[in-house]
Amino acid sequence: MASESSFDVVSKVDRQEADNALNQAAKEINSRYDFRGTDASIAWTGEAIQMKAVSEDRVKAILDVFQSKLVKRGISLKSLDDGEPYPSGKEYRIDASLKEGIDKDNAKKISKYIRDEGPKGVKSQIQGEELRVSSKKRDDLQEVISLLKGKDLDLDLQFVNYR
Repeated sequence: MASESSFDVVSKVDRQEADNALNQAAKEINSRYDFRGTDASIAWTGEAIQMKAVSEDRVKAILDVFQSKLVKRGISLKSLDDGEPYPSGKEYRIDASLKEGIDKDNAKKISKYIRDEGPKGVKSQIQGEELRVSSKKRDDLQEVISLLKGKDLDLDLQFVNYR
């Protein structure tokens, strides 16, 4: 008989693409006329991203430039966790980070959604920061992928290890 097929639901960000997007945003900020003389910058600070400018509007514009570069590089904005602008001395800053992995609460929500809405015979189990979905029928797995793509979650999901 047919063996059980499975795939993993993960939420990962390609670090190299994110780094490229940040470098492109920094290059654009350095060359744009409206950022001249504002000491505007964007850079990695460990795992976080820090944007600095002299006014709240400028720092929001930096965030907008960075978001557009992420989208062009194929990184979903759902994986960007950006904060509100806050004053720091004479400048304004925004701290942002990239969300990776599926936390326990979201994994439980996704698992419950698959149980309730998905085809019968599909099993899902939480494995750390990912979710393994398995079934005897490959068609059922395809249906689960379609269901999850259609559901509006606050996570950027990828489907890997389909076998």
